[in-house]
Amino acid sequence: MKKKSTMPFRALALPCLIFAAQSQISAAQTAPNKVVAQSSSNAAGLSYADIADLSDASPLVAQARIGNIIKLKPEQAGSVPAGHQRVYVEANIVSLIRGEGGISPTVTYLYDAPIDARGKIPRLKKMPVILFARPGARPGEIQLVARDAQIAASPAELERVKAILSELVAADAPPRIIGLGDAFHVAGTVAGEGETQVFLRTENGAPVSLSILRRPGQDPRWAVALGEIVDEAARPPAPGSLLWYRLACGLPEALPARSVRALSPQDAEAARADYQVVLHALGPCGRTRSGR
Repeated sequence: MKKKSTMPFRALALPCLIFAAQSQISAAQTAPNKVVAQSSSNAAGLSYADIADLSDASPLVAQARIGNIIKLKPEQAGSVPAGHQRVYVEANIVSLIRGEGGISPTVTYLYDAPIDARGKIPRLKKMPVILFARPGARPGEIQLVARDAQIAASPAELERVKAILSELVAADAPPRIIGLGDAFHVAGTVAGEGETQVFLRTENGAPVSLSILRRPGQDPRWAVALGEIVDEAARPPAPGSLLWYRLACGLPEALPARSVRALSPQDAEAARADYQVVLHALGPCGRTRSGR
């Protein structure tokens, strides 16, 4: 009598992980305002905004070391971007950086590895990485929040990720900006004098506003207030801070008509010009990841 063969756990888990991750990857490619990007096995060239995007989208962030990898056959891999090979990864967790429910000592996930000119993927085994993910459907499974949500875990990158996550979970963390509210402008008593205030719409409803002050013979001054009252302590955000990121990456390129609908044409034009002062001072968002 022949003994019944037992299929290894990996063989059982792989189809489930493939099915679950396929739906997540497809959703990430099409859903608006989601993190979508090309694959990358390291963080070379990733900006503050890139890392903040990944951190903000990830309920799980972990430092890990890659163990085994399995290349998926085309019929298993599904839709894979050109120049990439989808692989099944087993990684050992070194430390959990973010995650309320904890994480298994060993995790599995799918990753789209870039292919070089010879058709080879990078050497991933034993590579230290930072994973930006969400829990999977089964214990020990995770799903990367984007195709490039696995980056090299250099000491500098670990510190940068931890610093950004600390800002994100702080009690006074600035909220996500989802649009612009009303803008107001008051002209001064002399030519070249005036003040504009622009209210921002935020995801959690917290009050955030911009104020721009002009005085004759002086450069315009502006500040951002996280509260109902704009006081003398309000200042522009420090470049490379979470508040700067929220504004530089969240503000639209111009004041919409609805924001200045209650203003006279002259005041509306002044408010638009003052808003551009803020955008110019913030500078570009600095995202380098594709798909955003």
